Amino acid sequence: MVNILLVSHSVEIAEGTKELAEQMKQGEVEIAAVGGTEAGELGTNPDAIKSAVNEIDKSDGLIILADLGSAVMSVNMVLDWLDDEVRAKIQLADAPFVEGAVIAAVESGMGNSMEEILSSIESAEIIKKN
Repeated sequence: MVNILLVSHSVEIAEGTKELAEQMKQGEVEIAAVGGTEAGELGTNPDAIKSAVNEIDKSDGLIILADLGSAVMSVNMVLDWLDDEVRAKIQLADAPFVEGAVIAAVESGMGNSMEEILSSIESAEIIKKN
Protein backbone atom coordinates (compact mmCIF):
# COMPACT_ATOMS: atom_id res chain seq x y z
CA MET A 1 0.00 0.00 0.00
CA VAL A 2 0.99 3.60 -0.55
CA ASN A 3 1.86 5.15 2.79
CA ILE A 4 1.43 8.74 3.94
CA LEU A 5 3.61 11.26 5.76
CA LEU A 6 1.99 14.40 7.19
CA VAL A 7 4.22 17.43 7.80
CA SER A 8 2.80 20.40 9.72
CA HIS A 9 4.10 23.41 11.59
CA SER A 10 2.12 22.18 14.59
CA VAL A 11 2.48 18.79 16.23
CA GLU A 12 -1.18 19.00 17.23
CA ILE A 13 -2.32 19.59 13.64
CA ALA A 14 -0.10 16.79 12.36
CA GLU A 15 -1.28 14.31 15.00
CA GLY A 16 -4.94 15.37 14.75
CA THR A 17 -4.92 14.97 10.97
CA LYS A 18 -3.23 11.59 11.35
CA GLU A 19 -5.91 10.52 13.85
CA LEU A 20 -8.69 11.58 11.48
CA ALA A 21 -7.11 9.85 8.47
CA GLU A 22 -6.51 6.66 10.45
CA GLN A 23 -10.21 6.55 11.40
CA MET A 24 -11.07 6.51 7.69
CA LYS A 25 -8.42 4.16 6.36
CA GLN A 26 -8.92 0.55 5.42
CA GLY A 27 -6.18 -2.03 5.56
CA GLU A 28 -2.62 -1.51 6.64
CA VAL A 29 -1.96 2.01 5.40
CA GLU A 30 0.89 3.47 7.45
CA ILE A 31 0.43 7.13 8.33
CA ALA A 32 3.22 9.08 10.03
CA ALA A 33 3.03 12.64 11.36
CA VAL A 34 5.76 15.20 11.97
CA GLY A 35 5.07 18.62 13.41
CA GLY A 36 6.79 21.49 15.12
CA THR A 37 10.41 22.25 15.82
CA GLU A 38 12.87 20.34 17.95
CA ALA A 39 12.15 22.82 20.75
CA GLY A 40 8.43 22.08 20.57
CA GLU A 41 7.52 25.38 18.95
CA LEU A 42 5.64 26.08 15.73
CA GLY A 43 7.77 25.36 12.68
CA THR A 44 9.28 22.44 10.87
CA ASN A 45 12.25 20.21 11.60
CA PRO A 46 13.99 18.78 8.53
CA ASP A 47 15.83 16.20 10.65
CA ALA A 48 12.52 14.88 12.04
CA ILE A 49 11.09 14.78 8.51
CA LYS A 50 14.14 12.85 7.30
CA SER A 51 13.82 10.38 10.17
CA ALA A 52 10.15 9.80 9.36
CA VAL A 53 10.95 9.30 5.66
CA ASN A 54 13.66 6.80 6.56
CA GLU A 55 11.40 4.85 8.95
CA ILE A 56 8.21 4.56 6.89
CA ASP A 57 7.76 1.79 4.31
CA LYS A 58 8.15 3.19 0.81
CA SER A 59 7.98 -0.04 -1.18
CA ASP A 60 4.62 0.85 -2.82
CA GLY A 61 5.25 4.58 -2.62
CA LEU A 62 5.06 7.41 -0.12
CA ILE A 63 2.87 10.49 -0.43
CA ILE A 64 3.86 13.50 1.66
CA LEU A 65 1.37 16.23 2.51
CA ALA A 66 2.66 19.52 3.94
CA ASP A 67 0.54 22.26 5.49
CA LEU A 68 2.25 25.53 4.54
CA GLY A 69 5.01 26.96 2.35
CA SER A 70 7.99 26.53 4.66
CA ALA A 71 6.92 22.95 5.41
CA VAL A 72 7.05 22.38 1.64
CA MET A 73 10.54 23.90 1.60
CA SER A 74 11.64 21.62 4.45
CA VAL A 75 10.24 18.55 2.68
CA ASN A 76 11.97 19.52 -0.57
CA MET A 77 15.24 19.98 1.32
CA VAL A 78 14.92 16.46 2.74
CA LEU A 79 14.04 15.04 -0.68
CA ASP A 80 17.23 16.60 -2.06
CA TRP A 81 19.22 14.70 0.59
CA LEU A 82 17.90 11.30 -0.56
CA ASP A 83 19.48 9.06 -3.15
CA ASP A 84 17.65 8.80 -6.48
CA GLU A 85 16.33 5.28 -5.85
CA VAL A 86 14.58 6.30 -2.62
CA ARG A 87 13.50 9.69 -4.01
CA ALA A 88 11.76 7.99 -6.95
CA LYS A 89 9.29 6.34 -4.54
CA ILE A 90 8.19 9.61 -2.91
CA GLN A 91 5.81 12.32 -4.08
CA LEU A 92 5.04 15.61 -2.36
CA ALA A 93 1.34 16.18 -3.04
CA ASP A 94 0.00 19.53 -4.18
CA ALA A 95 -3.16 18.98 -2.15
CA PRO A 96 -5.08 20.34 0.85
CA PHE A 97 -3.65 18.97 4.07
CA VAL A 98 -6.65 17.50 5.88
CA GLU A 99 -8.83 16.55 2.91
CA GLY A 100 -5.82 15.16 1.07
CA ALA A 101 -4.76 13.05 4.05
CA VAL A 102 -8.21 11.53 4.53
CA ILE A 103 -8.80 10.76 0.85
CA ALA A 104 -5.26 9.43 0.42
CA ALA A 105 -5.76 7.08 3.38
CA VAL A 106 -9.07 5.80 1.99
CA GLU A 107 -7.78 5.33 -1.55
CA SER A 108 -4.56 3.68 -0.43
CA GLY A 109 -6.56 1.25 1.67
CA MET A 110 -8.55 0.40 -1.46
CA GLY A 111 -5.29 -0.55 -3.19
CA ASN A 112 -5.07 2.45 -5.51
CA SER A 113 -1.69 3.37 -6.97
CA MET A 114 0.26 6.46 -6.02
CA GLU A 115 -0.67 8.05 -9.36
CA GLU A 116 -4.38 7.37 -8.81
CA ILE A 117 -4.28 8.77 -5.30
CA LEU A 118 -2.39 11.89 -6.37
CA SER A 119 -4.88 12.46 -9.17
CA SER A 120 -7.72 12.43 -6.64
CA ILE A 121 -6.15 14.57 -3.94
CA GLU A 122 -4.61 17.13 -6.29
CA SER A 123 -7.94 17.79 -8.03
CA ALA A 124 -9.54 21.20 -7.51
CA GLU A 125 -12.77 19.32 -6.76
CA ILE A 126 -11.37 18.19 -3.40
CA ILE A 127 -11.70 21.65 -1.84
CA LYS A 128 -15.28 22.35 -2.90
CA LYS A 129 -17.67 22.39 0.03
CA ASN A 130 -20.95 22.37 -1.95
